[in-house]
Amino acid sequence: MQLTYNSNYPSIEDLRNRAKTKIPKFAFEYLDGGCNEDVNLDKNTREIREVELIPQYLSKHTRSEMKTELFGHVYDAPFGIAPVGLQGLMWPQAPEILAKAAHKHNVPFILSTVTTMDIERASELTEGKAWFQLYHPAEDALRDSVIKRAAAAECPVLVLLADVPTFGFRPRDIRNGLAMPPRMTFRNIRQIMTRPEWALRTLIHGQPEFKTLKPYMPKGLDMKQLGLYMNQTFSGRLNEEKIAPIRDMWKGKIVLKGVASMEDAEKAVKLGLDGIIVSNHGGRQLDAGQSTIHPLRSIAKAYKNQIKVMMDSGLRSGPDIARTMASGAEFSFLGRTFMYSVAALGAQGGDHAINLLKTQLQQVMEQICCERVEDFDKFLAP
Repeated sequence: MQLTYNSNYPSIEDLRNRAKTKIPKFAFEYLDGGCNEDVNLDKNTREIREVELIPQYLSKHTRSEMKTELFGHVYDAPFGIAPVGLQGLMWPQAPEILAKAAHKHNVPFILSTVTTMDIERASELTEGKAWFQLYHPAEDALRDSVIKRAAAAECPVLVLLADVPTFGFRPRDIRNGLAMPPRMTFRNIRQIMTRPEWALRTLIHGQPEFKTLKPYMPKGLDMKQLGLYMNQTFSGRLNEEKIAPIRDMWKGKIVLKGVASMEDAEKAVKLGLDGIIVSNHGGRQLDAGQSTIHPLRSIAKAYKNQIKVMMDSGLRSGPDIARTMASGAEFSFLGRTFMYSVAALGAQGGDHAINLLKTQLQQVMEQICCERVEDFDKFLAP
């Protein structure tokens, strides 16, 4: 099948550069940045790209197939759209654009608790195929209510977020007064005035809100109160005792996201979870941590036959997906890549990014003579 994408933007870096010119600086810096000095943000992608594949040019080859089975569903590619918070701040209706594209192209879309579309709308746009990522609330009543809504919306997979026991220290966001809505300093207003399309579309679609959480939030919170509410609502560390009742309550598949150690992977297996996503939250939480590709290798080697092992954080392209799969991941997720594309191209951004990634990945598979996604490890350089 011939995949079509905008030839003006044939790389993710092209999309990133375009996005930078389309959205206010405070929104771009929220999307693009990590925490502290961005050490782990930079290391994530750099160390993925140190992985090398060995082509087998004289081997017999018929065709390369990207279709991948995961949790009983056959997806058209081995990658999906990772959960991203505040998506509507970066581009109006961004989560709706991405959910529609994911459904059209038969790849998974994960909705974040703290993005700007609610569970019910995500389910509607994907015909009940959207996954839901849960930021674990401090109060059991709120947890139970949100989980019941996800179940009623027929979300097939519940993703439990483990790597935000405290919110990351992000200097850019602190300087920008980032909140929902952003603090309207003179600097932020000036940035908005230089991005007229973003401003007009935001005016048309309305101020972005935490849609899933809106029914539980007190009305009339100012920005300082909103920050306090979020900190209090999602304070506390996810642990085995908190996961066990969710496992009993949820009838679908459960995935633990934010696994970065053998110890946590082993606990996920013992808890009877269905999958793990090796992740460091895109380098946004722990600047002193490892890149994601580093623990993936050992975790996949030890637990791949007991639990589905997936990865996100640092992937930007089709070759990055190939490197990750060759290193042991059975599926991968990308966040910033899709948001760059939507910020650059608006409603066409979801389709463009998926087609571009498919094209890039297909080329790698045919180049190295890999016929099936599950065979990538055969081409990993020692």
